[in-house]
Amino acid sequence: MLTYALLVLAVTAIGGLLLAAKIFMGNKAPWSVSLIHGLLGAAGLVMLIIIVLDGTGGGRVTAALGILVVAALGGFYLASIHLKGKLAPKSIVVIHAGVAIVGILTLSSVVLGL
Repeated sequence: MLTYALLVLAVTAIGGLLLAAKIFMGNKAPWSVSLIHGLLGAAGLVMLIIIVLDGTGGGRVTAALGILVVAALGGFYLASIHLKGKLAPKSIVVIHAGVAIVGILTLSSVVLGL
């Protein structure tokens, strides 16, 4: 299930790239992509929570989960800005993406056996 969680989060990251590109071009991100991005991210987090609670994940999986929860909190903040009809600050988008990338790389290190 760990590999599936990583795949779901990788697809989530691709959607995040599309969203960030829109923001950096000065446009608001489309709601449809934002919702799919958030739902996939939540699905990946739920999968990781199940793995951690099952006790099969280990320390790095728990760390990846914690990092990705922080990224999700940043995503909630970005969504709140989007709900107000405003353009998200680029700095927050970069921080959100950076934290998420660290979480995905941490998880990847487990899946790839590094």
